[in-house]
Amino acid sequence: MTVRSVILGTGSALPPRRVSNAELAEQVDTTDEWIVERTGIRFRHIAGPNETTGTLATQACKAALEAAGVEAASIDLIVLATATPDQTFPATATRVQAALGIDDCVAFDVAAVCSGFLYALQVADSMIRSGAAKRALVIGAETFSRILDWEDRATCVLFGDGAGAIVLEGQDVAEGGRGILATKLHADGRYNDLLYVDGGPSTTGTVGKLRMKGREVFRHAVVNLAAVMEETLGAAGFTSADIDWLVPHQANARILDATARKLNLAPEKVIVTVDRHANTSAASVPLALDAAVRDGRIKRGDLIVLEAMGGGFTWGAAVVRF
Repeated sequence: MTVRSVILGTGSALPPRRVSNAELAEQVDTTDEWIVERTGIRFRHIAGPNETTGTLATQACKAALEAAGVEAASIDLIVLATATPDQTFPATATRVQAALGIDDCVAFDVAAVCSGFLYALQVADSMIRSGAAKRALVIGAETFSRILDWEDRATCVLFGDGAGAIVLEGQDVAEGGRGILATKLHADGRYNDLLYVDGGPSTTGTVGKLRMKGREVFRHAVVNLAAVMEETLGAAGFTSADIDWLVPHQANARILDATARKLNLAPEKVIVTVDRHANTSAASVPLALDAAVRDGRIKRGDLIVLEAMGGGFTWGAAVVRF
């Protein structure tokens, strides 16, 4: 027997306002056909005035706790991945803690943009396996609409808001049993200028707006994602042929297709939500995971791979026996 971090339940939250490509075309110089052809995106959800990263994260956590059948008071660790926190400080994780009525637990944010959920997952997994925590909420939550330049048609059509969460618990598991089997993370700061926000408290004193060189990001994403998935599968003793489901970061339908081809993975094994959620950054992977769990595709015992790449660059993957 060995201690592994097991996913007890998943949850997600999306703002009620759903924006179509046609609605965006009334605001910026674009068309539904252009967006769908290049990205696969048809809709995205946009946070309203009273919705924040923290409120969305709290909703997702409540859904995950209900699915897991556990009380919020049993949580002793909250790791929240976001690039759009409610405040510069304190951590949005502490706001979620308070909203859930948890009197005392470890709570902090992780900033790795679209890879944030994978980073948060490995941090929580490491703390659970070391004995520093027993039961954790791992969250990816974003309100990217707050940092978009709505006059830049190349970027504003790509992103949406939302949150996803999982309840993770340390359990004594037999060989071949459930849990996180392997995780691998990477970063390369030399590519900062390909995907970034042009502001920050210590540079401009402003929040700034998202800037991206899409073609270059696409090229790096396909190569890096395929490589890290093969690396992580190898560490767990598997190959792509063993995967039941790939749950990828939902950045662009063409990236999903290209990555699947490089791994010789059948398209029907790839969970796709980019068409209805757009790119929700750190929320992307847990949103897609929850969608596939709730519609019955992902079942207990399935071998799944989670992967993501984001600004930094950061990228990573996890192999999980669900």
